[in-house]
Parts: sequence; structure tokens; C-alpha cells
Amino acid sequence: MPKSDSADRDLYSGLIRLHILHHAAEEPIFGFGMAEELARHGYKLSLGTLYPLLHGLERKGYLRSKAQRNGKSVRRVYRATPAGRKALAAAKSKVRELFGELIEGK
Repeated sequence: MPKSDSADRDLYSGLIRLHILHHAAEEPIFGFGMAEELARHGYKLSLGTLYPLLHGLERKGYLRSKAQRNGKSVRRVYRATPAGRKALAAAKSKVRELFGELIEGK
């Protein structure tokens, strides 16, 4: 995140978690690839910040991970769990409502 955004990081942390969960529900994700995806959306996170988010989502039961061989290296791959998909569906409704208030003035 740009330095000016770092003071507001707590405001964005829920959005970042939802973004991670959204992608993990669509396909398996891994840390570095998710960091690149988030950066494309303006969230500049270090891996030292991202991995604790992934581990926290896993501890809460929203993600499940497994080690996957990628050539000579092994990478941890994350997928959304049924509980994660259910939470994401509920969050989408809340985000739609908030979007209506913030952007559309409804």
C-alpha cells in the first residue's frame, strides 16, 4: 500500500480478506500470486503481511491449504472451504448494500 494509505490499513483489511477469499473460491491461490493480484488492485502488501492473513483465514476455517510440488520447489496452495464460500456469499450481500450507500447514494 502507498505510504498515505498505511494509516487507513485497518479500513482496507476486510476488503483484502474478501478479495483473497473471492479468488480462493474461484481457483487455488498461492501467496506470491495473490500478492501480485492484490497489487494490481492497489493493495501493496509484503509477503510478511499477506501470509499471516492467509494463515488467519485458514485458522478461521475459510481456507484450506496443502503443499503442492511446483518443479523442484513446494508451494502452499489455498482453496476456499464450504464455510469460506458461505461467508463470501453473505459478504457479497453486505458489500452490495454498502456500495449502494457509498457510490449510488441509496
